[in-house]
Amino acid sequence: MKLLSYNIQYGFGTDGQYDLTRAARVIDGADIIALQEVERHWSRTNHDDQPAILERLLPQYYTAYGPAFDMDASTHDGARVINRRRQFGTMILSRWPILWTRLHLLPMRRMITPLNTQNLALEALIETPLGPIRVVSLHLAHVGVEERLAQIDHLLHLHAQIPHTGGPWSGRDDEPSRNWTENQPEPPCPQTAIWMGDFNCEPGSAEHARITGQTPYHPGALYAGGLTNAVAHLGQTLHTHEKIIAGERRLRQLDHCFVTGDLVPHLRRAWTDNAEIASDHHPLWVEM
Repeated sequence: MKLLSYNIQYGFGTDGQYDLTRAARVIDGADIIALQEVERHWSRTNHDDQPAILERLLPQYYTAYGPAFDMDASTHDGARVINRRRQFGTMILSRWPILWTRLHLLPMRRMITPLNTQNLALEALIETPLGPIRVVSLHLAHVGVEERLAQIDHLLHLHAQIPHTGGPWSGRDDEPSRNWTENQPEPPCPQTAIWMGDFNCEPGSAEHARITGQTPYHPGALYAGGLTNAVAHLGQTLHTHEKIIAGERRLRQLDHCFVTGDLVPHLRRAWTDNAEIASDHHPLWVEM
């Protein structure tokens, strides 16, 4: 089972060219894919509906899209309003059915400068060969450590509450004539989970430690329900982003894959392609 986390920067590559087919080419071949910075109806990307385009380019995948926010992009033809929403968010693609999804808006602070936008986590329940797994595609804030820590704390709280809250619906339908759940029984909602995305933080950061926990005496400890960085567990060092900082080229790993302890024994390898130019991030692959 091949996992892929990829911030596609709405189809703009390091060469400054917009070409969503390049991102689709990178994606093709993975089994479960978490994308960030996917958008609809922005002028910079020809007002394209990117989730719909990716669905057409990759017809073998089940898909789910979650906008973190939207804004008005409607027009008027003189007779009627043509409603259209300009959206920005994350996406999940899977070779196996996506039984349900839900969106989690993450904490944010109003900024004076720089620009700050709403972040979210898109959670999906996927029936995999390893059983049902909750897969989360997320994009954490770029503006500061404090905001990212607040977002991580929010996600960890949601994760810890899973045995008590369950999935998007539960219980027996007491109005069967209205068929609220289309006769579908309560869906699985295991604590088994995979978090993938652009975390905007590096290994060794406070944010990273908040997710994995700090175990100085037992660095290999696995908590029941806790999360482990797949790349670090495999003893690898990768970089998924390049940036010029103070005139110096810096290689960083901002994109991560965290798995719950029960999935750790299934981890096999991780890699990236630093020659890929389809986005300003490089794709992060993890095989289980």
